[in-house]
Amino acid sequence: MKYDHLINQPRPASSRPKMSAVDRAAQFSAFAALVGLDEQMDETARLVDSKIELSEDEIEILNRKFQVLAQKLNEDKERPQVKVCYFVPDERKNGGAYVTKIGMVKRIDDIFFKITLIDRTEINTSDILDFEILD
Repeated sequence: MKYDHLINQPRPASSRPKMSAVDRAAQFSAFAALVGLDEQMDETARLVDSKIELSEDEIEILNRKFQVLAQKLNEDKERPQVKVCYFVPDERKNGGAYVTKIGMVKRIDDIFFKITLIDRTEINTSDILDFEILD
């Protein structure tokens, strides 16, 4: 055959140092066809909670707690400390997460249905799952 003399020859050695697999892969990373796929898959896999709809009884219990809180705020002129569990909507997906925060109440806004804490955190009353007065 024409090429028989080449088949058993040793592989030629390069005078350049051998490149690592990471460096070799980096040469082709700029040509990735699916740029952003990893980030999109991570975002899709990220879990969020659904907002819990309260029953009429649970809403009534919360309303009584709000009345006690408002009374403390208005009559006693004190800043009651509360522990609030409330829903925070996710900025990128449907759903969100429940957060528990402890803080002193600055005011209750009956017009916009919000509680404002001393640290300026505003919580919509419709997002509150539960709260307790710690004082």
